This record gives sequence, C-alpha cells and structure tokens, in this order.
Amino acid sequence: MLDKVTDISDLQRIARRRVPRMFYDYADSGAWTESTYRDNSDAFGRIKLRQRVAVDIGDRSIATQMVGQEISMPVALAPVGMTGMQHADGEIAAARAAEKFGVPFTLSTMSICSIEAVAAATEKPFWFQLYVMRDRDYIEALIERARVAGCSALVLTLDLQILAQRHKDVKNGLSAPPKPTLINLIDLAFKPRWCLGMLGTANRTFGNIVGHAKGVSNMTSLSEWTHAQFDPTLNWDSIDWIRERWDGPLILKGINDVEDARIAAGKGADALIVSNHGGRQLDGAAASIDMLGPIVDAVGDQIEVHFDSGIRSGQDILKAVALGAKSTYIGRAFVYGLGAAGEAGVTKALELLRKELDLTMALCGETDIRNVGRHNLLPPGDFGQPI
Repeated sequence: MLDKVTDISDLQRIARRRVPRMFYDYADSGAWTESTYRDNSDAFGRIKLRQRVAVDIGDRSIATQMVGQEISMPVALAPVGMTGMQHADGEIAAARAAEKFGVPFTLSTMSICSIEAVAAATEKPFWFQLYVMRDRDYIEALIERARVAGCSALVLTLDLQILAQRHKDVKNGLSAPPKPTLINLIDLAFKPRWCLGMLGTANRTFGNIVGHAKGVSNMTSLSEWTHAQFDPTLNWDSIDWIRERWDGPLILKGINDVEDARIAAGKGADALIVSNHGGRQLDGAAASIDMLGPIVDAVGDQIEVHFDSGIRSGQDILKAVALGAKSTYIGRAFVYGLGAAGEAGVTKALELLRKELDLTMALCGETDIRNVGRHNLLPPGDFGQPI
C-alpha cells in the first residue's frame, strides 16, 4: 500500500479512511471558519523558488542542527495531542520512527502514551512539550518526570491559555470519554483495523495526567480537570518560573508577532517557534510563513528561530529555511502517516519530505541546506530578481 504513496496528501486520504472521524477531524481541523488553517498551507504557494542550472549538485547534504542537536534534516515532529487516538500507541510509533530517522520527536502534555511509556519504548532522548496548568505542583512534577525520562529539550507552548472552539469537535461530540452517539458507533463499525489496535493496548487515556494530577483517576474526572486547568494567567514571567525548574534547552512555541518575538528573545530561551498553532487557536491570524521573515529580521541574531504550521512538502521546508528558519516542525504531515500505517506511515512521511527537500534544493542550485537563504526565492509578483 505505501509503495503507491507519492506525497503527503496520499497518506491523508488513507488516514481519513482508517481513523474514526472524531479523531481524524480533531487533528485535521482549525478554529471557527478554519481560514487561518487553510492559509497556513496556501501561503506557501505564493512563495516562488529561484531555479538555477549548470551547478555541480552531485554531493548534497540536508543535515543540520536544532538547539545543538545534530539532525538528519531540518525537521522535528511537532507536539500533537491525542496522537495515540490516531493509531494504537501512536506516540510510541511516531517516536520510534523519528528516532530511526534522526530527527526529534516532541511528546505533547496531552498525549495518550505517558512520558515514561515513550521513554521505555525508545533508546534516544526525545523532547517534551509543556502546557502550563493552574496546578503548579502538577506542572513542577511533570517537568521533573520529563527530566527523569531523559527528555533533552522542553517546548513551552504559549498560545493556548484558553481553548478556541473547533466546530468539528463540537459536532462530533469529541470529549473525554468520547460520546457514544449512534453516528460515532456506526463510524467505529467501519474502522475494524483501528478498533483491533485499540483493543490491543492499555494506552487509551491521557497518560501524563490520569493518576498524576490531583483528583484525576478516570476519564470523567479528567474531563472536568482539563476544562478547569488551562491557565489564562500565563504570562512572560511564567517563563522565569519554568526556567528555574528546567536547566536544559528551552524552546518557546506559539510566536506569531514581531513584538512577541522580541520579548521572547529576551527571556533566556534557546529557540522560539514561529507558529499559530496550526490555525487551531486565533482564526483570522496571519499565516505563520508570512510572519517568519519579519520575525527572523527582528530577532534572528539573538535566538534560534524555528518554524511550524502548514508544512505539507519538502518544498515548504526549503521555503521556510530560505526565509531564515533554522529548522521546521511537522504536525499533520506525520499524523496522516500515523493514521494511515502506524510507525511505517510516519517513516513514509519523513521519506517523502526528505526526497522532496533534497530534490528541490538541488534544482535551486544548492548542495548544503545550511547555505539556503533568501537568494533562493523570488519576491511576489517580480520574477526577475531574488529576494
């Protein structure tokens, strides 16, 4: 089946058939009208590449670094909540694929498999993404769990103090536990592969929360706790509190504004991620790729700048790197692969992106991803001169 897959959209179509609708829609939706979700990907099409010829491109490298870590290409797997509902033990499968491929995997606070379960199933350190909750004792313990598990970087998400409405989740009755509506039960009946996989694993709840947060012992109490715990008082001073408890690499996720980038650069973090949460928070916000260049111009000499939101191809990766991103993150692109075929599907997604990135770089006349820059792009509406 995977030998016929030629791009990420092929994996998306397979995942749509195999994953229950409420969980597929959870990953593949945006807030409100989904205008920012769509624009995140569409905006890449407005960026044109500068084709070069008669250049020796025989010896090429797309290897680089993120926060001092050597990686095989400028890609990390972004934190995605409930990945274990796309495929049984989904976080473990994705982490293994990333580990073998030589790129970072970032485990979400809202994962199905726990920090400890992923650590037990992998050999190399992975990254951990942190949501700041009202219960600071729980957050302090969560950071310590990440340290004990050997996590090599902490990704602090700043753009989810409150949860935006995603209409598909409301319509599908997505909750903890999921609502057993007739439509959902019928949908599950047509997903036997998924159902068998879930029956074969004990990882079916939020492993980082249940049994660890005060008063959370089952899915019902989890739902009540989660709705009450996202902290709207999170602010820039909260980063100082986190830094006092985490001495490893710290990455700030959710920067989509130049002024915020300047503040973030002064907080002592190792990197920031230009991101609008994949269009899942503020509908109507600018596409993240449109904000990348201005943010790099403002703070790129002070802090490592990474990019997230909208990447569906290796060409998108090259465009982000050309605009100044040190590296990029993929979320939906690997989730489609996971839903389609588990670990093998994530590997396939990474292979597709690697091939597309390498070929595109070559056709732009470059042989080293570290030399890619704005000279490889053409400005909108002017196809005569490089940016």
